[in-house]
Amino acid sequence: MLNGRISKSKSLQARILTGSFVLLSGSGLATGINLAYNIAVARFLGPKGFGDATAVYTLLTFISAVVFSFQIVSAKVAAQQNTPEGKTAAYRRMHRGAWACGLLAALALLIFARGISHWLNLASVLPVALIAIGAAFYVPLGSRRGYLQGTYGFRRLAGNLVLEGAVRFGGSLLLMLFGFGVAGVIAANSVAVAVAYLVIVPVAAPHIPNPIKLFHSLRELSQAMVFFSGQVLINNCDIVLVKHFFLPTAAGLYTAVAMVGRVIFVLSSAVVNSMFPLVAGTDEEERRGLKVIATSLLLVLGIGSLIALGLRLAPASLWTACFGSGFVLTGKYGLPYLLSLYAITAVIYSLSAVIITYEMAYKVANTSWIQLAFSGAVIAGIWRFHSSLREVILVQLLLMAVLLIVVAIPFFANAMRSSDAAQERIFPPLRTIRPVTEDEVIAEFLRTDFNNPAFGDYREALSEIVLNPNLQDAGENVKRRALFFLRHLALWSELPTGTDWYEIDLQEEDLAQIRVFPRAHWRKIARGNFSITEVANYVSGQESRTDDPFLAKINDIRDQLAQTGSRQGPIVLIGVNGQGPLTILDGNHRLLAAMLTSPSSVPRLRFFCGLSPKMADCCWYNTNLLTLFHYGRNVLSHVARRPKAQLGRFLQSAG
Repeated sequence: MLNGRISKSKSLQARILTGSFVLLSGSGLATGINLAYNIAVARFLGPKGFGDATAVYTLLTFISAVVFSFQIVSAKVAAQQNTPEGKTAAYRRMHRGAWACGLLAALALLIFARGISHWLNLASVLPVALIAIGAAFYVPLGSRRGYLQGTYGFRRLAGNLVLEGAVRFGGSLLLMLFGFGVAGVIAANSVAVAVAYLVIVPVAAPHIPNPIKLFHSLRELSQAMVFFSGQVLINNCDIVLVKHFFLPTAAGLYTAVAMVGRVIFVLSSAVVNSMFPLVAGTDEEERRGLKVIATSLLLVLGIGSLIALGLRLAPASLWTACFGSGFVLTGKYGLPYLLSLYAITAVIYSLSAVIITYEMAYKVANTSWIQLAFSGAVIAGIWRFHSSLREVILVQLLLMAVLLIVVAIPFFANAMRSSDAAQERIFPPLRTIRPVTEDEVIAEFLRTDFNNPAFGDYREALSEIVLNPNLQDAGENVKRRALFFLRHLALWSELPTGTDWYEIDLQEEDLAQIRVFPRAHWRKIARGNFSITEVANYVSGQESRTDDPFLAKINDIRDQLAQTGSRQGPIVLIGVNGQGPLTILDGNHRLLAAMLTSPSSVPRLRFFCGLSPKMADCCWYNTNLLTLFHYGRNVLSHVARRPKAQLGRFLQSAG
């Protein structure tokens, strides 16, 4: 089994390497053409014209948040389909939505063209109007490129990137020679996008029902929009802000620095674009461990480090020769220094982007929101600190380093924990007695907990439906759930949707599979080992203490268990599957009391168990920074939810 996993992991690594090299070749050629384009525009138009043209094109780059969202989601849904017909059907829905968004973006640019041109200090609104045409084609172009990614058409995708760059370069050069200046450059950019779109024709396939549900598509698009909004802001807000705060010549110099330094991000995107659909199209076992993502991270780090070193060692005269005599920056912090500093910043951010997109390939990644928050911090930081071009870059460098730490530490901690979990002891399959509904689990949980003071105001009115529940009555189930949520809303909301519940038969030999709930006083008792058997061994050594309230409570429960006919509520367990560890969600005290009385008395208790493949993302089962962040976000989302008011309405309607 282990050799099979290693073989699969190597296979996925090899496919990522192959796809990365294909896209790196295409992206490298496209980047070379783009660099030639930037040099030509800089030499023809000078720093001011170059800054104007780049600032206008940056508007199209801001729209790329939508473009890349459609691209990455199209790639993901296509990669997850097993047939050509399924891949094409999933693409068609995304493509229609992309055209709608593209036309809306173009319309918005046309409506606000005058205000945008004024804010960017442009002499005319024509460049903004021309870029609006490119925007209309740009979003659906993303959808078509996503289809190529999802069907692993990396060669066609690489060729399309080169074609777009070639049309942009050739068209800009021709129109500048004819004297059209900034407007000609922007027109060539729009034409390049339209041509790139028109030459991609997806393989024809019979029409079949869309295999992707609308809700799923919207959920994936929302995740992608959050991610790419943050990415686009991080990669482009500095150019717009520098254009606003600095004189035209300085802004043009910074644009040259940013354009050259961004070569690293373009090449790292080639690695991401090959990794993403391959990871999305594989199962959990194949992508398990750190080797797969390490391949992508090392590629990005190696490429970026070599480019950063080359930029630092290149003489300043090289950039003057390339861009023109106007691109001179004297002093200690000249162009080579700024270029290498910007390159290091790009390397650090690219590593964060690899981690975030790796997670996005197989789940909804909360780290997208973290990146979006950091994009706001970058804008605020540059707005506050912009005394020099060096200071602008240093602000970004510091924030990108913090972003990498914030996304990397939880990811690798969780990955190592998951890797360890994969090697955990495999237990015999659970013996299930019968499936149970979530309503029954809540009813039993509530009956066990009904003596809690939190329910004091409702005992008289609702004791009948709690103590003698009728699970066939939908109205009763709704009232019990509302009553249960008075005390346990935050706890229950963390459980994955669609958890399957069973009543199980648990014997003494199964106790090694059980862990106590990792909260409050139990953390102190467990001393880092939450196995119920280890906890019982520790507590049994403390039984001579008579002043411990915890031990007094355990002894009270032991007395109740010893009473003939005493009815105890079921112990509620959760787990990923029936052969892995199970965590006690409710019933720590009862199970411990039974074990201290006699492990052989455990079968007298009843057990409910909830199983879900997504249980590892629940902080009650797998506590780490990511799951705790998810818990905190859920707590905030439930602030507006008022189970007490809902319960009050039920009581009022019932008289």
